[in-house]
Amino acid sequence: MLVVLGIVLVAFILFVTELFPVDVTALIVLVLLMVLGPWTKVSPTDGLSGFSNEATITVLAMLILSESVRRTGAVQLLGHRVAGLVGDSQFKQVLATVGLAGSVSGFINDTPVVALLVPFASDLAHRGNTSPSKLMIPLSYAAMLGGTLTLIGTSTNLLASGLAQQLLGRSLGIFQFTPVGVVVLVTGALYLVFVAPRLLPERVRPRETLLEEYEVEEYLAELVAPETSPLVGTPISDIPAEAGFGGEVKEVLREDAVLSPFSDELVEPNDHFLISASRPDLTSLIEEEALNPLPTVGREPAVTEEPARSDDAESVLIEVVVPTDSALIGETIETSTILQRYDATLVALQRGDVRLPRVHEAEFTVGDLLLLQLPADELERVAETRDLIVAREIPREDYRYDKIPVAVAILAAVVGSAALGLLEIQVAALAGVVGMVLSGTLAPTELYEGVDWTVIFLLAGVIPLGIAMENTGTAALLGALVATTAQYLPTVAVLGVFYVATVILTNIVSNNATVALMVPVAINAAREIGTNPLAFLLAVMFAASAAFMSPVGYQTNLFVYRPGGYRFTDFARVGILLQLILAVVTPITIAVYFGL
Repeated sequence: MLVVLGIVLVAFILFVTELFPVDVTALIVLVLLMVLGPWTKVSPTDGLSGFSNEATITVLAMLILSESVRRTGAVQLLGHRVAGLVGDSQFKQVLATVGLAGSVSGFINDTPVVALLVPFASDLAHRGNTSPSKLMIPLSYAAMLGGTLTLIGTSTNLLASGLAQQLLGRSLGIFQFTPVGVVVLVTGALYLVFVAPRLLPERVRPRETLLEEYEVEEYLAELVAPETSPLVGTPISDIPAEAGFGGEVKEVLREDAVLSPFSDELVEPNDHFLISASRPDLTSLIEEEALNPLPTVGREPAVTEEPARSDDAESVLIEVVVPTDSALIGETIETSTILQRYDATLVALQRGDVRLPRVHEAEFTVGDLLLLQLPADELERVAETRDLIVAREIPREDYRYDKIPVAVAILAAVVGSAALGLLEIQVAALAGVVGMVLSGTLAPTELYEGVDWTVIFLLAGVIPLGIAMENTGTAALLGALVATTAQYLPTVAVLGVFYVATVILTNIVSNNATVALMVPVAINAAREIGTNPLAFLLAVMFAASAAFMSPVGYQTNLFVYRPGGYRFTDFARVGILLQLILAVVTPITIAVYFGL
């Protein structure tokens, strides 16, 4: 037990600190469990069982199905049609956003749903003279709530089902907990429609698009003067006037010397300028060939050559956000090769109100907004990487609208056959994948592009931790300790304790990691008390999808962080009250429907 508790502690510390990506942490845990097998009671067969677990296989197949539906453009088409119905009523806009995200997320993984609906919500706000800040958090929270409707709504549910099979001898049905999910979604939706807009500030002014909002904020940029620059020979102090921009020259670096922005020294070729300016000003400087972006690591300096023009068909400027688990986090432009991979040049960096050092010395962190210059034909690849989130909708002309009926029919067949018990969920999902490929809805070369391999390896890595906790009696010990609260509290209140504990944990570590750590403890606590283990498992599962208090608690929160112009505290401002309401509603609903 001590060895397993030690591994749990290591896992918790690594998940919280994110010293390694979560999937790497899961593999570290997996290796420790197998290497220390004599004490953890985990054989190599047990350790590798996570890769063949029905939850892992089902998540893999469902992610591919979600990618198939995404490529048809069905969700986006639905969003645009809804936009034409709601007009300029903020109430109708919020209602449409919450209703669409909540309902669709029950059948398509909530993360791609939010990624697809962010541009829809921005456009909806723009057309209706509403601040996008009023729509973005409700969009993310509604998708999380909608994911609780069915077994396939989120990978969290599928992992919980896999643990139920392992610990209770039976997996969850696709609609088994839908009645509870409906109550949770309706409760949350009422809050998001009637209360949340009153609590959300207008961080982005009405009628401003996403990029227009970014344009009025200042970036920090490092640019270099080419030999052909019209600024060469101009006094440094006259740069703002000569260049015609409203930004500020912070300093000028010339070899090993640092020159004042008020210096009378003349600009020389290869001078480096540290500039604070808006996006239009930076774009103008580059387009007018006054200054070039510094070359990305691995490229040869090209200060004597004509820079690529951002309005050229071969080169564009885009803004991207650094997401959680990005390989860029902790790296600098000098040490990372991510941007080089896409032939992208970092023009400037924005990090809220934080004052940054030199751009090329700053370590990237979650939420950083980067202004990149890159070839237009690399846009698609950048849009698909998980290391960057493009902060504007990338026009896609390859949507397969003619395949929408086929994709919807296949998805309905998967859900229907699993719900009626005709096929096991993992078999139905794999059959659906085959159907998508054979029907031409998804090309064979695209088969794995929609798979979040981080989630797959995370699932495969943490499932054996539950086996170790069960085999060594660690889960029973922890469950017994928590079960002592039943001496002072009614059973439904103990259920609430587990819900609250899981909520706190899921706002700190990933939702899937939280389920893996808490489900074995909850089931054993229920057995110790002599109550329904399924109810306790569901309390943990629902709580793990309730990361409402911070932007880093759930990936969808990070998707809306920048488009809504939010501050970190805005999520807590809206989320804490919602969290408290659901902490009462969810355990009571589970207790009433499933019994204790």
